[in-house]
Order: sequence, then structure tokens, then C-alpha cells
Amino acid sequence: MSRKPSIGRAEGEVLRFIAERGGATVTEVGDHLAETKGQTRNTALNMMERLRQKGFLDREKIDGLYRYTSADSKGRIFEGFVEDFVDTMLGGSVAPLVAYLGTRAEVDDKQLEQLRRLVKSLEEGRDDA
Repeated sequence: MSRKPSIGRAEGEVLRFIAERGGATVTEVGDHLAETKGQTRNTALNMMERLRQKGFLDREKIDGLYRYTSADSKGRIFEGFVEDFVDTMLGGSVAPLVAYLGTRAEVDDKQLEQLRRLVKSLEEGRDDA
């Protein structure tokens, strides 16, 4: 799978907003940005179109309005955010992220069980190598 271009923090927030809702119009995103960032509808449109051109969003006209949806599943989008963060900010090393999880993050029982399963899966993968 080829990697998509990276996106900035503001674009990431717009993408997350759309993914969490299963889609949104420019007006919905514009209203959200106006409330949370003091930005305009035009800013929302520009970011959404950039995300569409980069392959992160799809667009469909419904009842005269364009509705934007994420091109990938919400889970895959978040995996991409983490992958980009690890690659660019941590130089490809997951050790600082794991250290953060172990010392500063609040992890509930469900998340802790998910982490245990992930570690087990990683260990099993090494046994096969």
C-alpha cells in the first residue's frame, strides 16, 4: 500500500471530525471550526478540498450539497496518524511512545487488554521469523 502525503495538525483535526461522524458537509465542518478555532467556512472548504486532493476524503453530491467522507476507515486513519507521528517525530522508534504509555497515559482496563494482545501478537510474529 502506498503512503498518502502527510497532513498538518489542522487538516488532521478536520479529517478526524469527519471520520468520527461518518461524513460531513462544508457547513458542518465550518460551524465546528468557527466554534472551536474561530475559523471561517472558507477555511473549512479549503482544507477539505486539500484533503480530497491528497486522497484522504471522498466527496458525493447529495440533494445539492457535497458530503465529504473519509476515504479510509476511522481505525486506519488513526493508525496513519500514529505511523506518521512515529516516523516523523520519533525517527521511527516506538520506544518513546511505549515509555509514554507506561508512565503518563491513563489506560483503562479495556485498552490495557488491547495492548497485551498486541504485545502477544508481536511476540508471536518474532517467533515465526
